[in-house]
Formats: sequence, structure tokens, C-alpha cells
Amino acid sequence: MPRVVLVSNRVAVPNRDGAARAGGLEVVLRSFLKRNQGVWFGWSGRTVPKSEETVRQLNHSGVTYITTDISRTDFQEFYNGFANRMLWPILHYRLDLVEFSTRDMAGYLRVNEMFADRLQNLVRPDDVIWVHDYHFLPLAKALRDRGVENKIGFFLHIPFPPPDLLTALPKHERIILSLCHYDLVGFQTDNDADNLADYLTNESRMPSRDRRTFIAGQRTMRIGVFPVGVEMAEFERLARRASKLAAVREVVTSLSGRSMLIGVDRLDYSKGIGMRMRAFEQFLMNYPRWRGAVTYLQITPRSRSDIREYADMERRIDETVGRVNGHFGEAAWTPIRYVNRSHSRTALAGLYRSSRAALVTPLRDGMNLVAKEYVAAQDPEDPGVLILSRFAGAAVECQAALLVNPYDQGAMAAAMDQALSMSLEERQARHGSLVKVLSENDIKHWGTRFIATLTRPTPVASVPRAVAAAGGSYFAAAE
Repeated sequence: MPRVVLVSNRVAVPNRDGAARAGGLEVVLRSFLKRNQGVWFGWSGRTVPKSEETVRQLNHSGVTYITTDISRTDFQEFYNGFANRMLWPILHYRLDLVEFSTRDMAGYLRVNEMFADRLQNLVRPDDVIWVHDYHFLPLAKALRDRGVENKIGFFLHIPFPPPDLLTALPKHERIILSLCHYDLVGFQTDNDADNLADYLTNESRMPSRDRRTFIAGQRTMRIGVFPVGVEMAEFERLARRASKLAAVREVVTSLSGRSMLIGVDRLDYSKGIGMRMRAFEQFLMNYPRWRGAVTYLQITPRSRSDIREYADMERRIDETVGRVNGHFGEAAWTPIRYVNRSHSRTALAGLYRSSRAALVTPLRDGMNLVAKEYVAAQDPEDPGVLILSRFAGAAVECQAALLVNPYDQGAMAAAMDQALSMSLEERQARHGSLVKVLSENDIKHWGTRFIATLTRPTPVASVPRAVAAAGGSYFAAAE
């Protein structure tokens, strides 16, 4: 395999103890680099005055970590602005939360140009460049403009909506068609891939041989589906050990024999946390036999608190927790335990294994690795039950879970009752089916499969020359 240069907004740089953060994207990319040493390039997490931007390099266990600072203005316009007030809501089907600003879009493009400047100085001719997530949709174009002809792949970790939503983005052609400068664009599900194909076919009239290979001027771009997984066997071993940790045992002991439902989500409106809590409230109303017998633990680290929508959402969730606990709680029982502190991956693994059911009910999610980690963490002799939103990418593989519509609070409440009442035999059967499917898509094979597809020779396009020229002219006009 050639040297791979990974590019993502955040980089899991090891600290002095060799540890690193455990966010979903970071876990996935770290797993890839564990088996395929290379370079990981991205933002340092620091905002500084423009004149003080610094590029840093660290070599650790055969991996080169390179990070760059960005200015406070760039952070506000690129990250808080266009990426998270425009792209994030559109890609999660939330047009009602979109806030477009020409200034923020200019900042987004400017930061991508800055990243391209940094990258062209460190990329070798034989390197493969693998760009990750919505922060860098136009990065390949910026690199091509600088003469970089390396193989460049892109993977979107979050959903990709249909054309009707994409075209709500002002100047959408400038952003979406820039994906055609990549050699391979990867998605979590067939639905996401089909949505890009629909956009290129119907909105842009771009010629295609098979709706997976598109001709954009002199360049051919392929679309692929590469669902992200987890290290199933390794995570089960981690959970088995973690369930014996004092911190995990303390939580279990504090339940006093009650069953535990668990939810673990970053504080974000796409996760449906507020609706889930209201569904739990309805569960206690509709199924009173569970009052005092089950505790719902929701672990939700705060995120993007300086964005107004997130602060408003946090306030509403706090109000719901207070209402439920005030109405149903007793001196010896708190129905909802709501924690805003991050927990280590080890502690979470132990808590997953100790829970009777997991509530993974996003309103829209690219994949959702919590669902897969919960399955991997279970004791196969006495497994818990996964309650999963049908709108999570993981639902494609996790058909043996209890699939729910997160907008239907009555159905969510019924699923909680079903999970807590489920026989051991049914729990074992569902868990066995889930493990079988998820083991076939273990994360060990994910990155290797993407890079192999990216470096495979592009098939010769079999579309008429006039049709290809028409697609190329539209592509050029959009730029």
C-alpha cells in the first residue's frame, strides 16, 4: 500500500501518555493508521491571530501527525459559520436551521485553500490523499488548482441528502460539484450514494456509465459505499474487562438491582435526545409497572455551546429532565440520570455491557458507531437489546435491532417495554444475528478496501464524446 495522507478537521494527536481522544471519526482513522502507517494532517484545535499560525509535526509509533493553527476569523466563518450553520443542517435534512452567509462561505473556501497550500508542501508524488468529512468538500479542487495529480479520495461520515435539499444551498454547484475533483467519493450507505448520483444526473446532467462512474470534463469520478464498522472482537474483550472496573461497578451497584437503559450522544440536534427523553416520559406513563424498576442514563458531552441553536437545545433538554424527574422520581429513585461529562471509551464499554438496552435514536445519522459498539460490548450469554432509529445508517446492517421511528414517541415507548420484557432466548437470537452481520464489516477491512478501490485503475468511460463534452461544459461553468 502506498503512503496515505489522511486529512480531517481534527487530529487525534497522542498526548505524553500515548492516549488520544475517542471521537467516532478519530477512532476510525486511528484504527486505520494502526495497520497502515502514514500521515495525519488537520487542524490543531488552536485559534490564534493570523500572524501566529503555526504548523507542528509529531512522529509517534510510525505515524506522522501534522497540525496547523487557524485564525479566529477563519474559525468563526469556516467552522462555526458555513460548516456548522449551513452544511451540517442541510446534510442532516434540517433546512429549518440553515443560516447562509456569503462571508462564511468565503471563509470556508479560504480555509480549504489554506489547507491545500499546506498539503502541497508535504505530499510526495506517490502518496494517496484521503480527505474526510464535510469540512473539506472543495479541498480536492484546491489541490488540483495547485497541480496536485495524486489519487485523492473523499469519505463523508455524515448523511448526504437528496437533490431537493442540496439545491437549497445557495451556489450549491460551487460546493457540490467540487466533489468531482476527487477520484473516489465514499459514503456510508447506498441511499447516500444514490442521492449524489441523482444530483449529478438530474441537476447537473453529468454523464455516467452506471450511476457510480461520472465524467466531469477530463476527469472521471467514482462513487462507492464503505460503511464504517468497529473492531468487534477487540471491543467485546475491552467491555468484558471494563465491566469489572470500580467506576463501572459503582454505577451498577447504585442501581440497586434496577435495569438500566443507556444513551450516549454528543449534544447535537441530529441525535434526537429531547424526543428520546419525552418518549421515556411517555414510557413511564404508559407502562407504570416499570416505575422504580428502570433507570435511564444519558451521557451527553456538550458540543458547540457557542452556537445559539445548541445552547437553546441544551436548555430544553435540561427542562425535560427536570420535569420527568420531578413528576416520577422518588426519594430513592431518579428516573433519568443526565451527565454532561465525557467518559473514556473503556468506561463506556463497561457501561454498555451493564445495560439492559441502548437507546440510539438519532433523527438522522451517517452511521452511528455507538449502536455497533453497544452490540460488540454485550455478553453473548446475557445480551442487552439495541433500540435503533431507522434513520441511522447503522439500521441498514442492524435489522435484528428494534428499529423505531424517533418521531413516534408512542412507538419508542413500546420498544422500551419490549426490550425490557424480552426473553433471554430472543435477546440471544437478535444479538447473534447482529454480531454475524457486523463482524463481516469489521473496521479492520474498511480503510484497506477504500484505498484499494481508490488506487484501482479507473475504468474507461463508455459514454458518447458529445455527451461527455456536455457534462464537462456544465462542470466548467459551475466553477
